[in-house]
Amino acid sequence: MRTKLWLLASLFAASFISVATAQEIDWQKVDDALGRKPAVSGDVHRYGFPRTDLAVTLDGVTIKPALALGGWVAFKPAHGGAMIMGDLVLLETEVNPVMLKLIEGGVEITAVHNHLLRSSPATFYMHVGGHGDPAKLAAVIHDALAASKTPLSIAAAASPPPAVDLDTAQLDQIIGVKGQANGGVYQFNVPRRDPITEDGMQMSPVGPMGVATGINFQPTGGGKAAITGDFVLTNDEVNPVIKALRANGIDVTAVHSHMLDEQPRLFFLHFWAVDDASKLAKGLRAALDKTASTKG
Repeated sequence: MRTKLWLLASLFAASFISVATAQEIDWQKVDDALGRKPAVSGDVHRYGFPRTDLAVTLDGVTIKPALALGGWVAFKPAHGGAMIMGDLVLLETEVNPVMLKLIEGGVEITAVHNHLLRSSPATFYMHVGGHGDPAKLAAVIHDALAASKTPLSIAAAASPPPAVDLDTAQLDQIIGVKGQANGGVYQFNVPRRDPITEDGMQMSPVGPMGVATGINFQPTGGGKAAITGDFVLTNDEVNPVIKALRANGIDVTAVHSHMLDEQPRLFFLHFWAVDDASKLAKGLRAALDKTASTKG
């Protein structure tokens, strides 16, 4: 009981410090360094770097950036500066040039791996983390991405994003949380019930910080969809989720870590399938039922 009270007190104190620091950060300098505006959720500023320059196909599906090519970096006030977490989408030839720039700038690389299988061209995902002056961290991220062909300027939208041609109300009901349309893709973020911390800071909001289970549906016509995303799991949940997905015809494409110092220890399980959207949603729900995830 005493340990639990201490943890709650620590999280409250961290939250209070975070709010105080958020008011001190000059976010305009961060925006300027990255050349774009963020999506703001609570005290987290998340900047998207979609690979709109790539034409990636998998199993006959041309992957929209919002499905599996949406690089991002999130900034959260912490320890007198900011904590960053992110996931950069790179081609094989871009991995080491980008990594070198990050190392030179003092940003940590926390993982490099695949999320998909059989895609053409193959894409790799570099997870990053760090603490420090937010404007300086932003400049490092910008310079590192400049070593790739990641678009660093925001092009004006040529046309509105396509409508999501799926029964999204039915998907909401099956998955158990409300999804949202983004760039022609229907996306879900399913939080875990247990708090997640990194370096003593509570990772919240969990969706923008990349620690909620992410599920994406891209319509492929006739009520079918391509799905991908990642489950956020504790060690005892990994194999029950694998079995539930495979029993429902959903491929498991990767199991790995994204961070280095999180509590509890987490594993990220990526998946892929193309089939009837409601059928796939039921398979994903069966897997979610093997986890300590929220519903409703």
